[in-house]
Amino acid sequence: MKISEVATKVGLPISTLRYYEKMGIITEEYILREENNYRNYVPEIIQYIEVVKNCLAVGFSIQDIKDMIAKHGMSRDEQARIIHHKIAEIEDAQKKMEASKQSLYEILDMNITCEDGFGKT
Repeated sequence: MKISEVATKVGLPISTLRYYEKMGIITEEYILREENNYRNYVPEIIQYIEVVKNCLAVGFSIQDIKDMIAKHGMSRDEQARIIHHKIAEIEDAQKKMEASKQSLYEILDMNITCEDGFGKT
């Protein structure tokens, strides 16, 4: 498959796929090079990119994904540990967001207005 076909099937711009390749997210096992050095991608790239997209969607960074790829496989326990760590990060972020929201409600309750100048009651 040409890069344009892959981009269409996974719903990503070609530039993103090139970026993933440059960053080492798309590895050589998914790329076949023609004599003219054009890339042809193996069909398995579609499922692979969907996994990458899902990892990014739940908060893993490009570096996190690169680290997981570099392991060339991982045990179920290690996979569970990584996922539990990401869950803990999300829960921590939720707590911080809840605290921020509560602070905003407190500001509303203080009846501060900006009509007479910023922060004056």
